Amino acid sequence: MTCLRGSILLALLFLLSLRTEAAVGWVQVLDARTCQPVEGVLVTANGRVALADAEGMLALPVPAQMLGVRAPGYRRVQIEDPGPGRTSRLVRLQPFRPKALYLSFYGIGDRRLREAALRLLQETELNALVIDVKGDRGRIPYASAVPLAGEIGARALTTVRDMPGLLASLRRQGIYTIARVVVFKDDPLAHARPEWAVRRRDGSLYVDREGLTWTDPFRREVWDYVLDVAEEAARMGFDEIQFDYVRFPDTPGLVFAQPSTQANRVAAISGFLAEARRRLAPYNVDIAADVFGYVLWNRNDTDIGQRLEDLAPHLDYISPMLYPSGFQYGIPGYRNPVAAPYEIVSLSLRNARKRTGLSPLRFRPWLQAFRDYAFDRRTFGAEAMRAQIRAAEDFGANGWMLWNPRNVYSDAGLAREDGR
Repeated sequence: MTCLRGSILLALLFLLSLRTEAAVGWVQVLDARTCQPVEGVLVTANGRVALADAEGMLALPVPAQMLGVRAPGYRRVQIEDPGPGRTSRLVRLQPFRPKALYLSFYGIGDRRLREAALRLLQETELNALVIDVKGDRGRIPYASAVPLAGEIGARALTTVRDMPGLLASLRRQGIYTIARVVVFKDDPLAHARPEWAVRRRDGSLYVDREGLTWTDPFRREVWDYVLDVAEEAARMGFDEIQFDYVRFPDTPGLVFAQPSTQANRVAAISGFLAEARRRLAPYNVDIAADVFGYVLWNRNDTDIGQRLEDLAPHLDYISPMLYPSGFQYGIPGYRNPVAAPYEIVSLSLRNARKRTGLSPLRFRPWLQAFRDYAFDRRTFGAEAMRAQIRAAEDFGANGWMLWNPRNVYSDAGLAREDGR
């Protein structure tokens, strides 16, 4: 009955548009399972994005060549060639919460690792992949058409010969795909364009603990290059663009193009994400960013430019890295975080929601799928894995993601596809 009522309302609004010339048509967006209107719907038409009203409705002022529809907690929909002239559409979005594994620059190209990951997606509750498009070392695994990528050596090694073909295959299997784009940690770009790099006070290039150099978050030239890569990923068909290392290095005393004050750092990181939203608007693609776990607790920018309240307006999803091993100082009431994986995830997410007022669907955390390195070296087995997953799901998060830098995963703690 609700779906019928929505269809009648859509028809009446369309007839009204014929008389008033106020619109060429309407879009109404409903939940495919409940037939209830969807809140927070973003509609992309002619390269511009608009927010639908609380009833999931939006007037179309001009004809659209393509309609894109998305909302937190749902799979996006793309409607090619909606038709000439006046048109109205009832769009049903399928609820969806990504449960992902991460595959690195090498992992996505390694047949053994890739097939092991895909097998887990077939056999368990997993339904999504995070794939390096621009990895930790600044390398791009496929034949990118971005000119600067070739010039600086980011294309020195190909691990995926046909990324569009791989994405098409994953799409046929119903797998949600997330393009991980490492932003300011970029060894090839920093060496090829040292004037864009972070420096020490003696003028030498800054080198981090992994022996890698970084680019300066204040430099617009760096923004342009990263967003060229992100746009390419969106055109290839990734469902989501996830920015990682979208921050300043966590080392004091470095030299940048501008003074490293908190206000300047926050403006740079928020400004980059605002520009990313503008550049990616035509592609009906979601935007996420990885943030330190302590960013959900600290009121300042954690000295890296990530202040939660300033990040949120520019992102569809906030992806905090809630690895218990990463909370070296614990959190209030829990001094040994690896012994309390449920509480670390749950309390961090609840604190973030309290601070921002955002729906739980705007958060998708990274969870620890690797051995502890900071406390007692314990293995994160089925019990710890399930505790983290349960915490994210009890909170109502928009899914979760598993991180293992070696790309070696098991079914420990995962529900099986057959429900066992």
